Amino acid sequence: MADRVYPSAKPATNGSTAPTTAGAAANPSFPATKAQLYGASRPLYRPQPNRHRYRRSCCCSCCLWSTVAILVLILLAAVAGGVVYVLYRPHRPTFTISSLKVSTLNVTASSKLITNINLSVSAKNPNKKIVYTYDPISISLITKDGVDIGDGSFGSFVHGTKNSTVLKTSITGNQDLDDTSAGKLKSALKSKNGLPLKMKLETKVKAKMGALKTPKLRIRVTCEGIKATAPTGKTATTASTSNAKCKVDFRIKIWKWTF
Repeated sequence: MADRVYPSAKPATNGSTAPTTAGAAANPSFPATKAQLYGASRPLYRPQPNRHRYRRSCCCSCCLWSTVAILVLILLAAVAGGVVYVLYRPHRPTFTISSLKVSTLNVTASSKLITNINLSVSAKNPNKKIVYTYDPISISLITKDGVDIGDGSFGSFVHGTKNSTVLKTSITGNQDLDDTSAGKLKSALKSKNGLPLKMKLETKVKAKMGALKTPKLRIRVTCEGIKATAPTGKTATTASTSNAKCKVDFRIKIWKWTF
């Protein structure tokens, strides 16, 4: 029987090309990375516009234009005020106390204050081209300790140019005081120098300059330097007003604040 010849399993040693398995060993393959797997499907990066920067730019522009508009309005108001001043030369009205006669000023044993005072005030308009129109005027007399002696009012009136008007009214009061206020008032009424009083007038006024009319403005008149004495009998006493001075203040209200 003839012998069978089997091929050798050993690799060739004469430098010939190895089988395909040898080629795979010479060039090994590695598993794909995540970047290779997902890189193809990842969308191209495109930077988005900065919305916060855009909003900030809009806010800055609005603030800038608002500031410019306010400055322009202030400039126009200043120019208009200068023109009005040159044309009309406005002056504030003046007030003086003509007379203050005390008929009754008494504190009873039960700490009740009874007051009856006749008041005359002279109002003067020094302007040649401005007419003032007053609403009813409220009056209050107050001591230096803040005790309200009495209240009254003047009626509304029109104050013509270069005109002086005498306003007359009665100030009355009938109120209960606390023991401390009543004691201080009794002591002040016994003083030879008289009882120091302060008078306040408050109203609204508007001015007319030709065809131009202003809106109503609050006005407060404060008069100090009054010294009153209580009558001892039925004859009224006249308060000293020679040193009394009245100050006129226009009050402008903006929202919650009054200037």
